[in-house]
Amino acid sequence: MKKFIVIAVALFTAAAVYAQPRAIGGRLGWGAEVSYQHFVKNADFVEIDLGLFTWDLNLTALYDFTFAQPQWTDKGSWAWYAGPGAAIGLGVMGHERFNIAAAGNVGLSYSFWFPLELSFDIRAQMGVAIHDGAGFYWGIGPAIGVRYRF
Repeated sequence: MKKFIVIAVALFTAAAVYAQPRAIGGRLGWGAEVSYQHFVKNADFVEIDLGLFTWDLNLTALYDFTFAQPQWTDKGSWAWYAGPGAAIGLGVMGHERFNIAAAGNVGLSYSFWFPLELSFDIRAQMGVAIHDGAGFYWGIGPAIGVRYRF
């Protein structure tokens, strides 16, 4: 009976995760990133990005709150979002260092009536970089995102 309950809970959890909308694509700005979004409740979403941000290879995770979804068009939907997150990274291109940072994101997205999403956002990071000692760093970068929604 215990095995049945564990399997049922696992299947229910997997079904709930896969029932939520997701998007995968990329962001291009001060660097290039592969981007994944997973919508969790209402229109809020978790975003995970891997790629170059300024001079670092970064893994960034953000929780974006959708604040408004104005009805500017008959087809598709707009969304304004912002949220906090964290990033870890390694320096590349002659900048050998390790960093850990707090991140923040604010942006505007448009989801077409077919499975394509375009976004424009600005991300800020502030943290500590370790290279021959520790030092404070910060970076702000705008980006354009293109994602396939499924």
